[in-house]
Amino acid sequence: MKPMLPTLTFEIPKGDDWIYEPKYDGFRALLHIGENSIQIISRNGHDLSKSFPEIIQFVIQNKQKFESFLPCIFDGELVHLVNKYQANFEIIQQRGRLKSPDKIELHSHQYPCQYVVFDIIKWKGKTLVHEPLQKRKHHLKTIFTKVSFPLHVYPNQHDLIQFVEMSTSFDLLWSQITKSQGEGIVAKKLSSTWNTGKRTKEWLKYKNYKSGHFIILGYNTTNGYFHVGVHQHKKIIPMGSFSHGLDDEKRNILIEIIRQNGRKHGNFIEIDPAICVKLNYLSITFGQLREVFFDSFLLDYSWEDCTLFHLKWNDQNIHHEVHITHPDKILFPKVNVYKQDYLSYLLEIFNFMLPFLKDRALTVVRYPHGMLGEAFYQKNCPEYAPTFIQTKNIDHIDYILCQDLSTFMWLGNQLAIEFHIPYNTVNENNPVEIVFDLDPPSKDLFSLAIKAAIELKHYFDTFSIQCFPKLSGNKGIQIHIPITGKTLTYEDTRTFTSFFANYLCEKFPDLFTTERMKKNRGNRLYVDYIQHAEGKTIICPYSVRGNENGSVAAPLYWEELNENLKSESFTIDFVVERLKNQGCPMTHYFTNTQDAKVKQVIEQLSILKR
Repeated sequence: MKPMLPTLTFEIPKGDDWIYEPKYDGFRALLHIGENSIQIISRNGHDLSKSFPEIIQFVIQNKQKFESFLPCIFDGELVHLVNKYQANFEIIQQRGRLKSPDKIELHSHQYPCQYVVFDIIKWKGKTLVHEPLQKRKHHLKTIFTKVSFPLHVYPNQHDLIQFVEMSTSFDLLWSQITKSQGEGIVAKKLSSTWNTGKRTKEWLKYKNYKSGHFIILGYNTTNGYFHVGVHQHKKIIPMGSFSHGLDDEKRNILIEIIRQNGRKHGNFIEIDPAICVKLNYLSITFGQLREVFFDSFLLDYSWEDCTLFHLKWNDQNIHHEVHITHPDKILFPKVNVYKQDYLSYLLEIFNFMLPFLKDRALTVVRYPHGMLGEAFYQKNCPEYAPTFIQTKNIDHIDYILCQDLSTFMWLGNQLAIEFHIPYNTVNENNPVEIVFDLDPPSKDLFSLAIKAAIELKHYFDTFSIQCFPKLSGNKGIQIHIPITGKTLTYEDTRTFTSFFANYLCEKFPDLFTTERMKKNRGNRLYVDYIQHAEGKTIICPYSVRGNENGSVAAPLYWEELNENLKSESFTIDFVVERLKNQGCPMTHYFTNTQDAKVKQVIEQLSILKR
């Protein structure tokens, strides 16, 4: 049984019989759940079960809930969600290429995938392919309601099987898709039946194509494709090739120009940077354009304007009021990082930082002249800020709330280098995390921070409390413990932090101290728990720091805390590459709140004090 396929359209289908769903960039697959078997079958009939063990395991753990509906077959998409409407196709492709069970298992922990369901074609053993979509949707929603699975798609939650919501308004959904960088929309007729393996016009896909400016690099005489690229600091970066979209006249003119001015290497004619074109494409995967087609020549455009940074910038849905100024300004001379490099980093890192920034009163440290000039703290939103910037007045200060990419990039253009966040959101008076700041006396004694972090983890393991380490970005390490903000007050958390800080220092009095006066610490590491208080802030995960290396406050895996760990190695380029290869150590941070376990420790401490 092969999935029914939608037809590509460039016209928006509208009418009372049409509904609209987000289109996710992943692997289309059918999930078969029988009495004694579970299988994930691709659109081409391949068994993907071994490639996605987390989905199979999730079904096994919840199979008892499904029993009254078995056997059943779901229709959906295997994805790695970035946000509610966007999936990362690169991650799914990486998974699909892995063959080793050990590597697949590791990847499933680093990049857990989801199966988002939009249809059901078998229910209680009965085939539903001849039923209208409206009735199939009813059955599907009934199952999700009965088994208590979420009736929405969202990343970073434990439920790996999720329900794709439908909308009756194309325009409303499209605004969310474009804002979230989603792949597009699938429009479906409510009266449509499910036609196995057929491409139908009762399901139509309308894609969120992007556009960019590229340099023509040459022409392949064998397949007729033109190769294109961009540049970064004058170094040419190939981005793929295109053939579609050119009419015969334009194609012939372009080929003739390349033949006359190019250099032939076998079946490829290379040309120096000069000709610029505007291309439309769906996405950039592994540095290459996907579903690309010609739009127009840029006759008045210089090839030097076709930069990797501008391509990344135009690839995002950033508010038109955000303008980039002085992209060639040097920010970190020692490591040769320019403003456009820093802004490129922010574009790459936004989805990882946003969960920590959202709904928190932001304090930034701005470096208007990079590391060559003075810095200053900014809490109050400046009067010249664009109108879309959200603020929250707290104690007569209009703090900025960084809720979206446009605000984030506006701050980046203002050369806000450090992003500091409070421990509570603007919606809560209680902290949503507990943080221990481990501050060694110098960079040379960074090993003390590693030692302190590992010792604290041993203590927390005793109480089954999960904690997450991160570099401070300077010379220390910070240990984060997620909580909900619903049950524990700052007073409660002070009881918790003071106990563990003092216990650590009592056990290793020659290595660690809670002494606030620097002159009294000697060469001991300062275990700072006083800073965890209302009104205080901590550096946001993945924020760059204002030091000569432009080091990053990067989350870590516990196994990385060893003698080989060097804080200065975590530059912006290193962190981006590391995320691509290893994933984010804090992926499950917000779904692993530790309130009950922390509260249990506090209660035990209260009993001991009596």
